[in-house]
Amino acid sequence: MIVITGASGQLGRLVIEELLTSVPANQIIAAVRTPAKVADLAARGVVVRQADYSQPATLDAAFAGATQILLISSSEVGQRLPQHQNVIAAAKRANVSLLAYTSLLHADTSPLGLAAEHVATEQALKASGLPYAILRNGWYTENYTASIPPALQYGVLLGSAGDGKIASATRSDYAAAAAAVLRTPNQAGKVYELAGDTAYTLTEFAAELTRLSGKAIAYQNLPQADYAKALLDAGLPDFLAELLADSDTGASKGALFDDSRQLSQLIGRPTTPLATAIAAAL
Repeated sequence: MIVITGASGQLGRLVIEELLTSVPANQIIAAVRTPAKVADLAARGVVVRQADYSQPATLDAAFAGATQILLISSSEVGQRLPQHQNVIAAAKRANVSLLAYTSLLHADTSPLGLAAEHVATEQALKASGLPYAILRNGWYTENYTASIPPALQYGVLLGSAGDGKIASATRSDYAAAAAAVLRTPNQAGKVYELAGDTAYTLTEFAAELTRLSGKAIAYQNLPQADYAKALLDAGLPDFLAELLADSDTGASKGALFDDSRQLSQLIGRPTTPLATAIAAAL
């Protein structure tokens, strides 16, 4: 039995879709805070169990009979470590053969503010004695394609990444990698640095958007504080605006770049090209 936590989220759903291509539905457990959100998966035969990272008793019930677990990192920044520690402890009680965790690209050396909770979780995994695999996911291309509507409206793409190279990949690419690790034996102890095959700057992103949309889009680089304010003015919550601005600035320092191609090697195909992702968003 393979457990996918956070299964109602965008990444979790994609991992389950990948697994369903080769794993019987009744061997997949969708562990979610609100089971009603995955009624469609239950209708397809996937086992649905209630699981809340902050309520250990629900985790014990959700992990009963599990052999492998994918811990998709919590979306609650600032609360991630205790939540992840609850999952790790429950996985240990369930005596699983593998606990895979979605971490951050080069987490141990990353300048991103996001890295601290991932590093602490990785340390907790190593200290647990459980067989584990760490999937250090790079940036989602969708984090930038989400900016396409305002870019088209105003003719400008804002950011604070400078000329930093961004080796992003799509959620479906990372989902395929997670599914591959869960399906493949002898993954214990492996740490994967996962990123897109081809990197780009935000100037190049704007140029590709110009080409595909037929509308001239320029990239405007801003100081981190100014970019955070622009995101706030656009209606993003404080924490998210600060997080994205910090991450963009980190990109200017190389935090979102990796050229090892471990992701495409793991999934057995090239990662989704930027042009394909932009065209899909358009």
